[in-house]
Amino acid sequence: MPVSSTESPTEPSLTAPDSVPEHIWRPDHFLDRYEVLTLPLGDDPDGEDPISATLIRRSAGGAAARGAVLYVHGFTDYFFQDELAQFFHDRDYAFYALDLRKCGRSFHRQQTPHYISDLAYYDDELNAALDVIAAETAPAGRNARVLVAGHSTGGLVTSLWLDRLRRTDPQRHARTDGLLLNSPWLDLQGETVLRTGPTARLLSAVAAVRPKALVPRELSSAYGQSLHISANGEWSYDLDRKPLTGFPVTFGWLSAIRQGQLALHRGIDVGVPVLSLRSDKSRFRAEYDVAVDTADCVLDVQHIAKWSPFIARRVMSVAVGDARHDVFLSQSQARAEAYAAVDQWLRAELDVAAVAAR
Repeated sequence: MPVSSTESPTEPSLTAPDSVPEHIWRPDHFLDRYEVLTLPLGDDPDGEDPISATLIRRSAGGAAARGAVLYVHGFTDYFFQDELAQFFHDRDYAFYALDLRKCGRSFHRQQTPHYISDLAYYDDELNAALDVIAAETAPAGRNARVLVAGHSTGGLVTSLWLDRLRRTDPQRHARTDGLLLNSPWLDLQGETVLRTGPTARLLSAVAAVRPKALVPRELSSAYGQSLHISANGEWSYDLDRKPLTGFPVTFGWLSAIRQGQLALHRGIDVGVPVLSLRSDKSRFRAEYDVAVDTADCVLDVQHIAKWSPFIARRVMSVAVGDARHDVFLSQSQARAEAYAAVDQWLRAELDVAAVAAR
């Protein structure tokens, strides 16, 4: 069934509360049966104080038989995928999601949406979220088993985080059990000449002096229209936090993305088994047409296939037929194929028994 958000008449503005007591869970204003926890992050290294992140949980927490999931969204996105949470709940996982700083529930009106100048800054909220999840879900006397999941930009962010965590904080890293990537953003679009050499140097140069200047580009609404129920899709979500045409892209943010991608291209090791899901094809359109309902119209899937093996020693890479950019928001048949691939991987790599067919 499609997920629907609970957009109540008393829904708060985009400005998050300035001060929320630590570890106080509150009802979520967007999804029934969910709670949110504000994670204060101190001063913003990018100068847009105050900053915080938001941890979302599906239920009242507590130990789960299999462990827990920590899900991280992509660019122009936030957590609303209740069906994904239900999938893991059915397999005895406690489900948590993280709205990163300046994203979704964590956005403040004085901030630049999704802006960050170094992807390593996200370590603060990722570490904090992992600590909360471990404290709530690990059985007494046992280490936590947290499966990290990341979509698109979130897939790049979580991959780089786990690599740093493995090298610098092995005790925290030991709490993680695997990495599920949903169309991770591992390279820029376009011909090779446009992604290297003078163009790459120009991007870094502009970012150094005008980090929040906007990258000139035409914004396509094709992906948003293929998803949202108000257009041609079946999914309901908040269009302030996930607008159909996306948020504007800044040079500083894009430079941070590119530096992260180049680090991954040199080879990293997240230290846990990886499943990387993608569509079997890309189709880019300036405007919506039915072709984008059965393809990735955001990223080049060949890039995902090429760079996924650079993430870890154990990577299962799967192309899902007719999937969208977010494979878990695909049409029903592709969505079922994606969930079947996750089930297979869980059994093969994490020793999770299968449950009844959905």
